[in-house]
Amino acid sequence: MADVKIIDVSPRDGLQNEPNLVSTSDKERLIKLLLDAGLSSVEVTSFVHPLKVPQMADASEVLKAVANFEDLKAIALIPNLKGYERAKEHQLSEVNWVSSATETFNQKNIGLTIDENFNQFELLVKHANKDGIKTCFSIAVSFGCPYEGEVSEEHVLRLVERARNVGVDRIGIADTIGIATPNQVERLMKKVLEIAGEIPVGIHLHDTRGLGSANAYAAYQAGVRIFETAVSGIGGCPFAPGAAGNLATEDLVYLFHRMNIETGLNFDKLLDAADFAASLSSKQPLGRIRHIEREHTRGNLL
Repeated sequence: MADVKIIDVSPRDGLQNEPNLVSTSDKERLIKLLLDAGLSSVEVTSFVHPLKVPQMADASEVLKAVANFEDLKAIALIPNLKGYERAKEHQLSEVNWVSSATETFNQKNIGLTIDENFNQFELLVKHANKDGIKTCFSIAVSFGCPYEGEVSEEHVLRLVERARNVGVDRIGIADTIGIATPNQVERLMKKVLEIAGEIPVGIHLHDTRGLGSANAYAAYQAGVRIFETAVSGIGGCPFAPGAAGNLATEDLVYLFHRMNIETGLNFDKLLDAADFAASLSSKQPLGRIRHIEREHTRGNLL
């Protein structure tokens, strides 16, 4: 049995900022490779306006393409209730709703105040409960904002409490611009877990400054057992200037396996998924382990 749960977000967060349109068939292939590596929970797409994020314009087509994939627990990001109406027509395990810890980022990202956004989220929870779809409430820029700078822990914790009170199924804390440090992560995540109580809490880390793995370990030490990553470390946010890729799934799995923390994933097959993800990216992916000679990695270190 796995000690941690890893959710791969490469088909959504990994590709959303990619300027070259990736075909639906390539997205389908990436998701299949993730499943082959043992991942089941995958954030496959988002129902955002295609003019804002053209890469996600084929959200419905992607979900139709993977509808028959066994063991896939498909997750879709939705920015508003209109997006949910589109998303619920498909086979989904969970919808991920994003708020921000700062007003400026929320306006840039969603076009609403934090309170306006949360009022819509309350309605979403009611609809999703009726439809049998789980909900995740993710808090962007929880450790630092590209527009407002340092973020108060109280802003994050207040949103965690509000999400808990409306009956969300999962809470996500995101280091959207990859600015967190391990001591900051451990301190905040302990407080988040305490407030969340029985509600599962995950962390979404970007590796902008090379501290993704260290921050993941700090979150683990704090008690977090759900991690959102992207194979090969691809990704970035269209609304966060300077944001680089996600923490690479294979880098985190390598760390956990070396520490005898079971992930339930096949590392060799994960490298295959990472190679393919890297081929879809026009930027140099941030993942480190993939660049080590593969035979050396497989034969001597794992």
